[in-house]
Amino acid sequence: MRFLLLPLLIFSVNTIFSQCKSYKFSSNGDTLNCVDFNDLKQGRWIVTTPKLRGEPGFEAEGVFKNNRKEGLWRTFNLMGDLIAQENFKWGNKNGRCLYFTLAGLEREESWRAVNPDKAYDTLDVVDPGNPNQYERIVVKNDGNSIKHGIWKTYSPNTGALLETEEYIMGKLKADIEAEKINTLAVSKPIADTTKKQASKVLPKEVLDFNKKQSKKNKPVVTGRTGN
Repeated sequence: MRFLLLPLLIFSVNTIFSQCKSYKFSSNGDTLNCVDFNDLKQGRWIVTTPKLRGEPGFEAEGVFKNNRKEGLWRTFNLMGDLIAQENFKWGNKNGRCLYFTLAGLEREESWRAVNPDKAYDTLDVVDPGNPNQYERIVVKNDGNSIKHGIWKTYSPNTGALLETEEYIMGKLKADIEAEKINTLAVSKPIADTTKKQASKVLPKEVLDFNKKQSKKNKPVVTGRTGN
């Protein structure tokens, strides 16, 4: 059985090597930091950024797909403490991202990735007034992710929740709701005028009575009350 596994292992290693122009091995023998023959980063990477001009260094690990970050990436300070946990799609942040201090969770963000290969992208967005209804919108692609979902800020000392905000495709939900209220306030006078005009329409019996009275040159019913 050992003799059968050996050729298979050699074949797998040779396949990896044939796909990478450059690479390195981790301490447990995994292939890291592969650059293919099109000079694109592929597979699992560990990226180390040293200290520079007073800025602390860090180390990030995750997967590249055709030179773009894909899936879960984790970032550590140079002491090995987790400082960020981010999700990516098409190289842009996508979904829930968490940021930490030594005391614990400091910030929680939520993003919506847009495909950078398209000038415009179509997305289905939940209607803020009806969670069971979706609206399909077209967004112009500026190459960046869009704030979308719940954002939270925590106290770095106690971990207590300090602030919660909700974004819908780059806009605060509170601002969207305020715009709707303003729109309804502007349209209300028109509705009131229509209602007043409708109240002036007299019942058929009154109209028939007025028609008879007009033939007799007698006063008609206007629907108005006297002083």
